[in-house]
Amino acid sequence: MANIQSSSTLNKRHSLWVRLTHWVGTVAFLLLVITGFEILMVHPRLYWGEVGNDLTPAFLELPVSRNYKHEGYEKRTAFFTNKESPVSAVRTYDIFNENGWGRSLHFLSAWILVVTGLCYLITAIFSGHLNRQLLPKKNPQPMAGSQYGLLQKTTYSVVLLLLFPVVILTGLTLSPAITAACPFLLKIFFGYQSARTIHFFASFLLVLFLLIHVVMVIRTGFKKNMLAMTIGNKNVSDEKQ
Repeated sequence: MANIQSSSTLNKRHSLWVRLTHWVGTVAFLLLVITGFEILMVHPRLYWGEVGNDLTPAFLELPVSRNYKHEGYEKRTAFFTNKESPVSAVRTYDIFNENGWGRSLHFLSAWILVVTGLCYLITAIFSGHLNRQLLPKKNPQPMAGSQYGLLQKTTYSVVLLLLFPVVILTGLTLSPAITAACPFLLKIFFGYQSARTIHFFASFLLVLFLLIHVVMVIRTGFKKNMLAMTIGNKNVSDEKQ
């Protein structure tokens, strides 16, 4: 009897809506990582403030493509006379530039992730899943019927309720059409370039979370966890998730 119960527990699956949003969100997020890295390769420089380009000082420059510190420009020319004016120059270097498909797929994947995330969050709130499974409680041990301990709940809450909203809002801030309708976004994130920098660091933390999540899935039983998120056996606790 004990062996049968153990087997049922190991193969317990999540609810259908959890599994669907998990995998759709996973695919969308991986596409965002790939296209986001490609976009970063085109311009591997981060700035703070309203404006920034290859000819203005960078907050951070990343060695991720041949565009890194190439400095292949002719004489620089300022657009305006003030000290903080953006500047321009003619390129003399064959830069890496694959921005078109990368941006299009990035924005498409972003909207898929936003819609999926909203479906997950709304369902989680009204089903009680958010409070029962994700929000951290004072008890450091997993409660009855719960899969996650305090550290896991805290991590998932930070990712779901902080990092994802920051990534989404900073991503929207990078769209001139959005900021024309919602100019307060530029004030919240201190300008276009600051929003891009915050977007990068928040995205980096999400990628770090993903890597740790995958490692923990493997270490705690890859087969068991994959069954739980795919076609594991249905039992009583499945209805409570």
